[in-house]
This record gives sequence, C-alpha cells and structure tokens, in this order.
Amino acid sequence: MAAKTAGQTGINPAVGCVIVKDGRIVGLGAHLKRGEGHAEPHALAMAGDEARGATAYVTLEPCSHYGRTPPCSDRLIAAGIARVVVAELDPNPLVAGSGMAKLQTAGIETKTGVMEAEARRRSEPFRKFITTRLPYVTLKTASTLDGRIAAASGDSRWVTGPEAREAVHAMRHRHMGILVGIGTVLADDPSLTTRLSVPGLHPARIVADSSLRLPLDAKLVQDGAAPTIVLTSEAADEGRAAVLRAAGVEVIRCGSGSSVDLREAMRRLGELELGSILLEGGGRLNGSMLEAGLVDRICLFLAPKIIGGEDAPSSFRFAGFERMADAIELDDVEVERYGRDICISGKPAAKGGIG
Repeated sequence: MAAKTAGQTGINPAVGCVIVKDGRIVGLGAHLKRGEGHAEPHALAMAGDEARGATAYVTLEPCSHYGRTPPCSDRLIAAGIARVVVAELDPNPLVAGSGMAKLQTAGIETKTGVMEAEARRRSEPFRKFITTRLPYVTLKTASTLDGRIAAASGDSRWVTGPEAREAVHAMRHRHMGILVGIGTVLADDPSLTTRLSVPGLHPARIVADSSLRLPLDAKLVQDGAAPTIVLTSEAADEGRAAVLRAAGVEVIRCGSGSSVDLREAMRRLGELELGSILLEGGGRLNGSMLEAGLVDRICLFLAPKIIGGEDAPSSFRFAGFERMADAIELDDVEVERYGRDICISGKPAAKGGIG
C-alpha cells in the first residue's frame, strides 16, 4: 500500500497501515497526500469499533507531534489499539522514537524492526530529505550494450523499448523534480512530463543552464504542464534572466563562477521542498553529479544493441580513474527486466576521490 502511493505525498513519506483483529483484516489505510490524513487515521476509520483490542501494522513509526495533522499515536491510543507493529522508526527528529514511547506509556504492546530493510528501501528519499534538507537524487540513463546513449549523429529514438520507457515515466511520477542539462533541451526539445496509460503527476522540470540558452519557444517554457526551473551561474546575463522570468520560468543562480555549482543547486532545490530528483542528464551532467557525490541511486537501462561510433555520446563523461580498483561500484544492486531490456540499479559506494 505504501509503495503504490510513492510520489504523491510530496516530501512526506509513503506509509501504509493494516489493522488486524481475530485473524481478520478490519482496516486498511495509506497516506495519500501531504497535509491530509496519514495512513493510521484512514485505517482506523475503516476499522471503526473493531479497532479496539486490534493490532496495527505500520510501515513507519506513528508520529507524535502536531504538524499539518494531529499525532497518529494519539489516534491509535484513543481507538483502543492493543498492539502496534512497526517496520522502521521515523528518522524525523521531531519523532525519532517518541511515537513508540507514547504508545508504550499508554500500555500498548509494541514491536519494531519487522521487515525493516524493505521499509527503509521505500523511505530512502524521505530519510535523506528530513535529515539533510537535500533532495534524494536518482540518476536514470539508458544505453546500448557498448554504453552509448545515442548514435554519433545524435539520434536516440529509441535506445530502449516501450516497456522500459513506461517504467521511466512511472519513475517520473514518483519524483518531485526532473533534472536535465541544456544540451538535452536544445537537442530534443523535451516535455519532461509523465505519460502513462493512466494520469500521472508531472515533476517540476529543472534545467542546468549556466549561460541561459533555454529558448523561449521550448516546450518547457510554453506548455505550462509543470513548473520550469533554470539553474544558472552568477555570470549569466541578467537581461536574459529577466526575459525567462517574464515567461514564467524560475531562474536560480547557483555559485559565483561561470558554471552551475551543483552542490549549491541541490541545496536551493531542497529549500523549494523538492525532496526527490530524477536526473535524466547527458554524459557530462551525469558525470559532474557523480563527481560531486550528489547521486544517491543509479538506474541504468541496457538495451540489447551495439551501435559503435567513436563519437557516439556515452552515459557518463568525467575525468575517471587510473585504476579499475578505484572505479565507482554499486551497492544494493537490483536487476529487473522490461521487455527485451534490463535495468541494473544500485547505490554508488562511498570511495575516495568522488564527492
């Protein structure tokens, strides 16, 4: 239940709750939208009087503080829940164990750590943002078996098949922002929207554009489908910035140099409460984000094709390493298949020389 609401709760975590009594499920609930009821009140409303003496299973520790909604721990106590089983404690400093403590003080039996690894995998974006105020960045790229994201001519339609492309649009739905470089915009004039067989949420479109070359007739400027943000440098022309702002584009200057300071950019996006970013950049932006240590997870879609070409663009462009032993490795690796394509995903392991 929590997994199915990923992407629609803003900076809040996706949480699921199931209430069980005498071997029967009597209540189900999920957090559906930031500012509205959490999972526990939805499940309690379904359970009604059956909640008294029942067990509540929750993916995340019930909150204990007043935010946009009342504390869920108080609601569980008032409903007469007898036992609460939680997958993981809340990393939010405002909770951080106090929800469980409140339940225990009220005489409710508690258990934590059940399927904790699975829950933590789901809550990674929330965990990072709530503790650092920085967005969780997922780097997505698609390439041929020889690592090319396009032919030498620039043609890239399509590297992967329809099933993989559908999966990428689902990823867009689950992220609050999508980041590309200006080169991608100039080459493809993309919409960067979510296009699924059912309606999805559109992320904010973010362009790294140190010289403010974003055309006024670009779809990102004209279509109004979602907010568009340009990350630029202090050296960029103010007149051009004013023109883009007048067209409805938010322009954010990041760093005092001639290039976008990516660390500063992530900090500024965090201030806008963009808690998760899907990076769909070209090789240069991907490489720069990796070098800066700003990528939390990589999703590499591989198509069973070989295109060759010495000048064909690759997924990553950065200085690299002298020794294979120093290469960036992935932890927590998962492999999934989409039609004829596969997706290899994992977390970049922390190593010296990066970040």
